[in-house]
Amino acid sequence: MKKIIGMGNALTDVLFQLSDNQALEHFCLPKGSMQLVDENLSRDIKNYLQGYEKKMVAGGSAANTINGISCLGGQAALIGKVGEDEIGDFFVNDTLHNGVKPVIFRSKNPSGNCTVLISPDGERTMCTYLGASCELCAGDLNENLFADYDILHIEGYLVQSHALIETAVRMAKAQGLLVSIDLASYNVVEEHKDFLLHLIKEYVDIVFANEEEAKALTGASPREALDIIADMCEIAVVKEGAAGSYVKRNEEVWQIGAIPAQCVDTTGAGDLYASGFLYGLSREYDLQRCGNLGALVSGKIVEVVGPKLPVETWNLIKESI
Repeated sequence: MKKIIGMGNALTDVLFQLSDNQALEHFCLPKGSMQLVDENLSRDIKNYLQGYEKKMVAGGSAANTINGISCLGGQAALIGKVGEDEIGDFFVNDTLHNGVKPVIFRSKNPSGNCTVLISPDGERTMCTYLGASCELCAGDLNENLFADYDILHIEGYLVQSHALIETAVRMAKAQGLLVSIDLASYNVVEEHKDFLLHLIKEYVDIVFANEEEAKALTGASPREALDIIADMCEIAVVKEGAAGSYVKRNEEVWQIGAIPAQCVDTTGAGDLYASGFLYGLSREYDLQRCGNLGALVSGKIVEVVGPKLPVETWNLIKESI
């Protein structure tokens, strides 16, 4: 079995289930987007939502993916940075609890967290205070971190530090790893399009994108975007939510159906699709089976609040494999 190491913003998600979209309007937050916020705005949003029930889980895009891989039975590790505080300890302990090897650096500054506002239709809007997580830098890395692994998975949210992300992929390639990237959010892609195109063409083997991210990168419809992205890397994956997904390698295309699901929260759906897909690759499954597994895991995660599934659900998924 291939071993996978992820790198991303080590964030703890604070999730609020909204009864309406008034909070989005109050803070001028585009529904479905990811906004970077400072510590003050992050606190103001939480204070505004004091009357709502909240749930706290260790999150971050790459962390969600890596945790999912471990819960499926894969061997996985995670590179990140947290503060020397309660939230940082919570993140490390949750990572260990999920069977992931934490490669976690510490900072004197507060740990990062993401306030997730879940609309009544399940769409999530994320307000991210990066805190210590964004202090992960190229100087923290060395090639030995990647020596025992076969795949590096990175989240698009890391593009706020071009030096970090390019150093990581260069080191991974020097150690013979495949590189996988999840494009993360359409507005992130729009802001860093030129850099992402360079990164994909030069270093990336596997690209995960939803339809909005694919359009932001290519300007094309999902099926056309699939062809454009596949010309830049080995494996392209374009997801269309409930409509399923496409996978392409060379000239071969697989259309993957979505499983029936009662959607209550889309938080982590794309991250967990990548979990299933990459776990399949680690077991050397064919790409149809990898896509089906991604669809299965992502279909299960939208039926719960937050990016974590209960052990019972993971057991059912593993039985179905």
